[in-house]
Amino acid sequence: MNEFWSWFIIVFTVANILACWWLIRWTAKPRPGEASESDTTGHVWDEDLTEYNNPMPRWWLWLFYITIVFGFIYLALFPGLGKFEGLLGWSQYKEYREEVAAAEERYAPLYEKYAATPVPQLAGNEEAVATGQRIFANNCAVCHGSDARGAPGYPNLADGAWLYGGTPEAIKHSILNGRSGVMPAWSQQLSDLEVRQVAAYVYELNGRDAHRPDLVKAGEPVFKTTCAACHGADGTGNTMLGAPDLTDDAWLYGGSIETIRDIVRNGRQGRMPAHRELLGEDRAHVVAAYVYSLSHDGDGDANGESGAQ
Repeated sequence: MNEFWSWFIIVFTVANILACWWLIRWTAKPRPGEASESDTTGHVWDEDLTEYNNPMPRWWLWLFYITIVFGFIYLALFPGLGKFEGLLGWSQYKEYREEVAAAEERYAPLYEKYAATPVPQLAGNEEAVATGQRIFANNCAVCHGSDARGAPGYPNLADGAWLYGGTPEAIKHSILNGRSGVMPAWSQQLSDLEVRQVAAYVYELNGRDAHRPDLVKAGEPVFKTTCAACHGADGTGNTMLGAPDLTDDAWLYGGSIETIRDIVRNGRQGRMPAHRELLGEDRAHVVAAYVYSLSHDGDGDANGESGAQ
């Protein structure tokens, strides 16, 4: 906030409080020739409901004065007048930092204990998994859902299909550093017919029938020319690039023929935000254990590490 707006807020706020004081004084001050307390204002409703011209009760008037004094005291002690921070030096940021520090002091030993345990082993600890689930619900559920099963555009973390691999190291890397996935648009390089051909070929990669063998056959060389560099010649994907496995039944944006055509034409931009500063290494370790437990059995074996689409 610059000096102009700071002073504008100060002057405007103080002027409004003083204006309230002046208004109370002006309305409470008796005037020569004013009607007595027993007189009415001349306003009548419902035939016999008369408005009297009585002054406000003294206690009510003093309540107004007390609120004005309270307002000045509050603005002197706490921030509210532009850049003035208040005599007590209180701020919401300072309060937040103190609460975080207190919570960190209380819970840090627990997370340090969890962090010393490998993720596969920690995934078998019910208490640790429950803790990771709570952290997940507060920080990750808005995208992946409260049950971690995702939504269109947000990966299902419980199906065993992984864009970047389902190892503990890969999961922690995703949580701490985030991911940026790019599927380029091919509308400028491929004709509409070629888009339909390659979409039909991809549609049949996981065993479905596109009912257009001519398109499927013509789509195979198009796929190997334009798509195999990322997805592999067999379409099983590449976890180093985050390229999905197209042979399974896990579809990030949907697996209909129309959706596949749209993805080929227009591409997709996916971003997983980094949570290193928000969670830290130890909490991310616990969340990774929870996520790991969703798609791995009690022995830590993966149910599958294919690329989710």
